[in-house]
Amino acid sequence: MREWNAVVTVHEGGFTEARRLLEQHGPVAKSDFFNILLMRATDPFQVLAALHGQLADNRAIATCISRFMPMERLFTFQSAAEFEQRCRHEVLSFIPRLADSRFHVRMHRRGFKGKLSSMDEERFLDEFLLQQLAEAGTSGKITFDDPDVVIALETVGTQGGLSLFTREQLAQFPLLHLD
Repeated sequence: MREWNAVVTVHEGGFTEARRLLEQHGPVAKSDFFNILLMRATDPFQVLAALHGQLADNRAIATCISRFMPMERLFTFQSAAEFEQRCRHEVLSFIPRLADSRFHVRMHRRGFKGKLSSMDEERFLDEFLLQQLAEAGTSGKITFDDPDVVIALETVGTQGGLSLFTREQLAQFPLLHLD
């Protein structure tokens, strides 16, 4: 699936059930990576909320879906340099929402092994965002202890996505599993 806007990690043995549960919200496709599904939903954040609303009544969700990650910003890349260029461009839209906040970037990489390092790319984007905040005349601080905001960065092969989640959203939606 080339036009996904949600990455879903499924528990071992939960692939078929997860796919069945998710297909009521939009097209779902198997990826080239173990236990990873890709989804295209009209509003993937609404799907996340719907799944959490059903958790209490439908335990199958928790037993088959390990992680559901909706994406706000999507991009493609063919090299590590292009990845960094596209990330910088896409993450700029988050600057107003990061003003005066404590945050960090969390990356989940699938593919590009040996070409992209999750830790290096997280650090790269953290530093870039701090620089952009300073240039915008506001502050920000990188922290892993109770951040105000976490930026999720997902890659699946040569496609990437970014989303920003507040502390409240992270508490409300444990299926995000960002930290």
